[in-house]
Amino acid sequence: MKEKPRCAWVGTGELLRTYHDQEWGVPLLDSRDLWELLMLEGFQAGLAWITVLTKREAFRKAFCGFDPAKVARFSARDTARLMEDPGIIRSRAKIEATIGGARAFLAMKDAGVNFSAWVWELAGQKPIQSHGPVPAESDLSRMFSKELKQRGFKFVGPVTVYAWMQAAGIVNDHMPDCFRRNACARLAHSSKFRVRNS
Repeated sequence: MKEKPRCAWVGTGELLRTYHDQEWGVPLLDSRDLWELLMLEGFQAGLAWITVLTKREAFRKAFCGFDPAKVARFSARDTARLMEDPGIIRSRAKIEATIGGARAFLAMKDAGVNFSAWVWELAGQKPIQSHGPVPAESDLSRMFSKELKQRGFKFVGPVTVYAWMQAAGIVNDHMPDCFRRNACARLAHSSKFRVRNS
């Protein structure tokens, strides 16, 4: 049976292949899902995505299912607990950035800003279909980075944000010959593409 053509970064590992085939590049419309992915991309900074992916379930357990309301209440004691958790990436700065990110997310919500609606408005209300070489960052990722930092988020540099944009389907960076490119492109025009007020 002929192998399906995939993006070159996938390799042969089963976990990355499944992630690529089922998640990467699929437009995320739920505010909490977008926030969780942004926090995980922050943990990736300086590391390989497979490192985060293999620990994702441990991260979800450690951060209460990435419930922003719960994470925002984490104390110094919680930070100390997480620093002892071998299942996650034990970076104090990244742990504290995630707690701060939950507080920033809730501050936006309290101000009447729906995170998903805000993200997709900045993105132009639909996924960007890329053409040509894949950049490390873009004008949009730099704008997102600036806006997120102003709102109190950390570990949201333009390169990290661009990786988040790719993973969250804000930009479709599947290679032209990848079997997922057209499938993700169709999702941008689907009647299911509706930003959720959550």
